[in-house]
Amino acid sequence: MAAEYLAASGINLDTETAKIQFGHDIADASTWSTKPHSPPPRYSDVYPSGRLQKIVGVRLPRKPPSTLWDVSIGDGKISAIGPHTLGHPDISHLPGVLHASKRLLAPSLCHAHIHLDKCFLLQDPKFGDLEIEKGDFREAMVLTSKAKSRFEESDLLRRGRQLIQESIQYGVTAMRAFVEVDGEVKFKCLESGLRLKQEFEDKCKIQICAFAQLPLFSGGDGGDEIRKLITDAARREGVDVVGSTPYVEQDDAKMIMNIRWISTIALFSGKPLDLHLDYHLDKEKRPLIWATLEILKAQNWVERSGKGITLGHCTRLTQFAPEDWHQLRKEIGNLPVSFVGLPSSDLFMMRTDSGVRGTLPIPKMIKEYKLNAAIAVNNVGNAFTPQGTCDPLSVASLGVAVYQAGTKNDSEILYECVSSRAKAAIGYESTSLGLNIGDPADFVLFDRTDVGWRCRKSIKEVVYDGGTSRQTIRSGRLTTY
Repeated sequence: MAAEYLAASGINLDTETAKIQFGHDIADASTWSTKPHSPPPRYSDVYPSGRLQKIVGVRLPRKPPSTLWDVSIGDGKISAIGPHTLGHPDISHLPGVLHASKRLLAPSLCHAHIHLDKCFLLQDPKFGDLEIEKGDFREAMVLTSKAKSRFEESDLLRRGRQLIQESIQYGVTAMRAFVEVDGEVKFKCLESGLRLKQEFEDKCKIQICAFAQLPLFSGGDGGDEIRKLITDAARREGVDVVGSTPYVEQDDAKMIMNIRWISTIALFSGKPLDLHLDYHLDKEKRPLIWATLEILKAQNWVERSGKGITLGHCTRLTQFAPEDWHQLRKEIGNLPVSFVGLPSSDLFMMRTDSGVRGTLPIPKMIKEYKLNAAIAVNNVGNAFTPQGTCDPLSVASLGVAVYQAGTKNDSEILYECVSSRAKAAIGYESTSLGLNIGDPADFVLFDRTDVGWRCRKSIKEVVYDGGTSRQTIRSGRLTTY
């Protein structure tokens, strides 16, 4: 009976027993118990980084929390899902099997927008003299510029590596990482980002966005140099995306020049485009989103097979009336446009003299206007966003209050905004909340196995409070233990 059950689960008992007894990749056998009838070691102790074939005894999103399931994995994808039957032979000790002990298995998380080179500046002793005094955008630009003048490969790698490692521990398996290119840092941030991308390629899929934070057409020769550097960066192997911040230009005409130039670079290099757009709350100022869409259409973006277009911040759109949103949906048409709200940064930076704050109403944009949208961390530990962590779920939790999104349906949308919708916004294949056959085997397992009734049993619970104890699985391989 045991052999038949294991065979039905895709596991050959004779083969796996031989592997345990004689396999050459097994941990030091001297640590095993030699007592008669003692159980063999658990998979997670013997093969902590091996490919998983099966995860057994899990709770799943959108399933009753009282039911347990077994998830089979093949070629890095979900190959089967079936009920977990108590009383069947325990196979958790076999290679390729992970017993989840009734924990919640959900799609892995994603940073749709995070700055790799500017992270942890407020914590790093090297930049300890750069303290926030006003907390506004201008000061943040000045402090960051001072920090950039001291950037070296060693601290860029140290801080970037810390951000990626912490993100993976929280459940992240994909990210779009922005690295600045300008006359001060040249390719210093880019080269460090490319090194880290390669270093973590087995654990996290990292998109590198060569990014122009400074003006391209205002301020004299500085813009000329940045344009040359970005043009070269767009041709470099390993650079996945190009982007800019049009709002830093001195007037609307130069902002439009910025958009037209960087979108042309993206189109001709065959790379996605990422714009930080409309970062203000001025009702009297015409949103740049309209000119952006006009430019993209004039370039025949869709007809020329242009890649995805991601628009970050866009806080001016918080002033839109319903008719403006409907018009926006119409103007986007079939352009591959996604919006990324950045509430942690937006609520710290964006405020009017009367104290009004704003960030994109992401759940409403998804539910009422059928727009592609996500939310993201943006910055960690710098003058643009001094508060917060590398955990995308912390932004989803913030969204419960910011968007008054406390229902079960709202919580699932917020989770998708840092998971499947976030991956879609940056052009990655994603694992759905339904965990469909053929989806990537990219997961996060929540909680330890000993927390009892406090164990998270649903997506709603992890959005309310995601905890800190998680295991991350990418392409069917454990990346945290």
